[in-house]
Amino acid sequence: MISTSTLYVLATPIGNLRDISLRALDILAAVDVIAAEDTRTTAHLLTHYSIIKKMMAVHQHNERAMAKKIANLLARGSSVALVTDAGTPGISDPGTILVKLVREEGYTIVPIPGANAAVCALSAAGIVAPHFLFYGFLPASAGPRRRELEGLKSQPYTLVFYETPHRILECVDDLAQVMGGHRQLVIARELTKLFETIHTCTLDNAPAWLQADTNRQKGEFVLLLAGAEVQKGKGLSDQTLFTLKLLLRELPLKQAVGIATGVTGESKNVLYAQALMLKEEADKKK
Repeated sequence: MISTSTLYVLATPIGNLRDISLRALDILAAVDVIAAEDTRTTAHLLTHYSIIKKMMAVHQHNERAMAKKIANLLARGSSVALVTDAGTPGISDPGTILVKLVREEGYTIVPIPGANAAVCALSAAGIVAPHFLFYGFLPASAGPRRRELEGLKSQPYTLVFYETPHRILECVDDLAQVMGGHRQLVIARELTKLFETIHTCTLDNAPAWLQADTNRQKGEFVLLLAGAEVQKGKGLSDQTLFTLKLLLRELPLKQAVGIATGVTGESKNVLYAQALMLKEEADKKK
């Protein structure tokens, strides 16, 4: 079951300890070493499932140095499981530096899928839009945060952010000021835990909802923000629409948009959103 000289990138529960696969438990019990973001947090999970295993700490402050040590373990034939405190390593959590180095060294990397807060929130939000853009954590300070949001303002996709309790009010306020208070926001907090909450409102109403009960400001947050509205053909000339339609008949969507952007000089995001609408209309007619 376990292969030598292999790094297992293993997802752990984001709250409820039962949200872990049987395969993940088998791997944790069988590997030689577990590389954990916080060994105390992982010890709690291992104790719950009566697993005793050697651990080493691999977090954002030592990941590069520890990556070399883990590569040396793999060179000696050991098997290692990489875990973070909650969710999937490398997704707004440590792990990417380690995985990159191990891959460059030529060792086998096996993903063990499981919980992910963004997907968990999306699955229960009831958002009809078919596409989303995962951003993760915004900058901690207001200036850089607002600049990032300005760059995302015109994106037509549902935007997915992570946020901490001590910044949630500031973050929601910046979202409203930059994106516009009319946009729909889904606030998902404490997912899979006892006080799990999934609330839908407009950005204008989000601060009042959060402040109505201080408990609503606690826990880890996933914010799902509706994408910018794109009206059919808005701002695009007839010639641009004709060019885009012609290219879509002959080329894959991404390639068609790339060429149309160069030919027309229009925004790539606007053309991409329009191309998606045209493709969906064409698919419905089939």
